[in-house]
Amino acid sequence: MKREDKNVIVDQLTAEINQAKHFYIADIGGLNASDTVALRRVCFKEDVKLLVVKNTLLQKALERANGNYEELYPILNGPTSIMISDSGNKPAKMIKSFRKKHKKPELKGAYVEECVYVGENLVDQLIAVKSRQELIADVVASLQSPMNTVMASLQSGKHILAGLVKTLSEKEV
Repeated sequence: MKREDKNVIVDQLTAEINQAKHFYIADIGGLNASDTVALRRVCFKEDVKLLVVKNTLLQKALERANGNYEELYPILNGPTSIMISDSGNKPAKMIKSFRKKHKKPELKGAYVEECVYVGENLVDQLIAVKSRQELIADVVASLQSPMNTVMASLQSGKHILAGLVKTLSEKEV
């Protein structure tokens, strides 16, 4: 491959990484053609972009990208693919469900919610990672809960107070 071709690929990868909110680095080597097609179909269905890349080109793209990805450099060996997604936990869920029938993909590392995760053993933890929007929704819901309780108490108290006033007004003095 010519140097110009490599630079074009590195530039494209750098642009993909800069636009990506989350990405996973996985090993899909050893999958036969039909399993690879099945994985690509699952990725397409789940709106996850799957790219098979050379380690040296990916490292150069990570070095050029906006962000600190140095912790991911040691895992760039052997067959490597990158899964790019808007959802932080969708690729982890996809990897876990696909591995019920296949040996691969194996998670090498991930960049999720501005944090770097390294290691195959973190798939379950990555599944549990909530997105920023989910966390904000949880905070809003927890703030609304006490407010709803107070409003319900006031609403029920209104009916009791109205009944008491009506009873007292109907009573003969």
